[in-house]
Amino acid sequence: MSVQAATLESISSSLKSLSIAATSVVSHAASTSPDSWKEAVSSLATGANFQYTKTLLFKPKTAKTAKAYPVLVVAKNDTETNTTALGKEINQKEMRLAAPELLQDFLGATKDDVSPLSVSKANGPEGSHPLLVVLDAFVASSEEQFAFHAASSEKTIFLTGKEVAKYLESTGAKVETIDFSKLASNPAPMPKANAPSASGVSAPGVTQAPVANNNAARARAADAAKNPDAELIGITVRKDGDFPEWYQQVLKKGDMLDYYDVSGCYILKPWSYNVWQAIQTFFDAEIKKLGVENCYFPMFVSSDVLEREKDHIEGFAPEVAWVTRAGSSDLEKPVAIRPTSETVMYPYYAKWIRSHRDLPLKLNQWNSVVRWEFKHPQPFLRTREFLWQEGHTAHLTLEEADKEVKQILKLYQRVYEDLLAVPVVPGVKSEKEKFAGGFYTTTVEGFVPTTGRGIQGGTSHCLGQNFSKMFNITVDDPKATDETRGTPEGKLFVWQNSWGLSTRTIGVMVMVHGDDKGLVMPPRVSQIQTVIVPCGISAKMTPKEKDTILDACEETARSLREAGIRAKADLRENYSTGFKFNDWELRGVPVRLEIGPKDLEKEQVVAVRRDNGEKASMKTKELVHELPKLLDAIHDSMFKKADDIYRAHRKVVTKWDDFTRTLNTKCHVIIPWCEVEACEDAIKDRSARQGSEGEAQDERAPSMGAKSLCIPFDQAQYPDIAGLECPQCGQKAKRWTMFGRSY
Repeated sequence: MSVQAATLESISSSLKSLSIAATSVVSHAASTSPDSWKEAVSSLATGANFQYTKTLLFKPKTAKTAKAYPVLVVAKNDTETNTTALGKEINQKEMRLAAPELLQDFLGATKDDVSPLSVSKANGPEGSHPLLVVLDAFVASSEEQFAFHAASSEKTIFLTGKEVAKYLESTGAKVETIDFSKLASNPAPMPKANAPSASGVSAPGVTQAPVANNNAARARAADAAKNPDAELIGITVRKDGDFPEWYQQVLKKGDMLDYYDVSGCYILKPWSYNVWQAIQTFFDAEIKKLGVENCYFPMFVSSDVLEREKDHIEGFAPEVAWVTRAGSSDLEKPVAIRPTSETVMYPYYAKWIRSHRDLPLKLNQWNSVVRWEFKHPQPFLRTREFLWQEGHTAHLTLEEADKEVKQILKLYQRVYEDLLAVPVVPGVKSEKEKFAGGFYTTTVEGFVPTTGRGIQGGTSHCLGQNFSKMFNITVDDPKATDETRGTPEGKLFVWQNSWGLSTRTIGVMVMVHGDDKGLVMPPRVSQIQTVIVPCGISAKMTPKEKDTILDACEETARSLREAGIRAKADLRENYSTGFKFNDWELRGVPVRLEIGPKDLEKEQVVAVRRDNGEKASMKTKELVHELPKLLDAIHDSMFKKADDIYRAHRKVVTKWDDFTRTLNTKCHVIIPWCEVEACEDAIKDRSARQGSEGEAQDERAPSMGAKSLCIPFDQAQYPDIAGLECPQCGQKAKRWTMFGRSY
């Protein structure tokens, strides 16, 4: 349960009880960064003598079973707060900026309104949410006035340092006063040149050599890469240093999502939902060309219907969420929330399909499903509710069903490669990995280079006649004889397919393309394809000169929008040019156009690519023709880069001794395989990664052993399999199969 948030009234009451007059409070525009706070307050407190502060909450590294005791740092805004040195001083390890949820839980605050006045008795050693407060010694002993947030991003209170120290003491929270100036003059030692980076790969220009304590060296390298004061300006960890933390930050700070108060559920903000809409627009138009129609079925499934296909539902049983109560009354029979819709839709297919003339029946629905049972949710990858499309079709013959399975899978491949610039490998799943209750499953498999893991991108299943037999979906055989017509022998069970693609696509896109600066958006799905930023505006300019630049930016954006390019002019006056550059880089906008006084004189703009940082001048009059070409070039470049990396990490292996060794270099392994399920289980067990390997393990990912990802359709790219044996069991190999660790 979270600590109750402080209010201005509760703060004033507490200060009054300490004989501290809370008379100096100002109201102003909401602030979302230190710069905007300064600008808002300075405009109201002109001539006042005070200093700004910062309040940061850190979560030190603790054992998995240990309770977290966060550290709240209160210091002057310009004080260097080196977390490595501070951690050593207070005997804490790997202090990382706390997630928004922890800030809310312990202080009832957000990054935009937290202050030492957020601390309460609940934060004392015996309270419900104990924490350690580290107070800047300069502040604690000062009679000068300091600015603090007053329980709101729209209110600021002015107190002396001694008054704040007195308030903190009154809460009972543990307070340590630290002289940060001494910490700054004695910084923690940096990692030596021969210490490996957090990814286990040498940084450019660094020679990697053995070290006595690899884990410690890794920790030092990762710590050196942190920017402890970057909470408000960008990503605080390197992608290859702490990938799980990087992924969380880039989604949150890149404005893709926000956290919801139900674990495992997330709010998709416009920046990410636009990607899903772009996928919808493309895919919906393509499936309609194949004769597919959209529909919608209810989300609830009766327990009786769900139990009719036990083989199918067995794979989902642990994940099914049940509604057991309505108001204060227990339901007579629990009702499930769909984990998928086969059992929802197929009773009605049996009702609607009476003749072979009713075939094919091709329906698709855009909806959400709920899959509940897991421990470690990951945004877009593993969430309790997610958006997807699910197609369900019925056919007279297997040949018709087979054809559609491949058509749909090709569309999924195009979604990844033509829209998201993400390479995938199309193939068929093993019997063990196929869809529960299905005949066979085809898939497109992606790859996340930073972790070396595969990720299932989308699946197209042939269900065979399994479901039609269970739900009695039959038609009269058009070739039936007079003797069999109207009898069970004259009936045919239909052949069925199901296929689905979800918002997991967004997570794959982010993990493949994102970098240490934030998101890198593929142009074809980015909500804004180009942002125009005015540059070179100074206080010496006349209002007319300034307006000329701003008008040029807006006119450029308008002409680009008319040409079909999603463009925006960033004319925010309360942010610096540098802040805007960083902001749009963090959000991954494909192209930034800069327009300044000299650019207007030359009738040009400066175009900066997000994917590689390249700059080039473009004539203003040619912009509507040249920018689309640049956007296509960016897409092609992003795809080629990702494709080259993926191909370099798919290794052919024919001997077991090379299997796990290759796997541990963050590669997928292509082996001649026997396709026996027991062998697949053995491969997973034998290739399980050992903790001694030294790589930080991501507990939020499934088993560390390798599983079969797919049997690639394109077998011709590999050597002739004739005469080859499975490297694990020695049996005759049937097809080349891709194995790997996966999400």
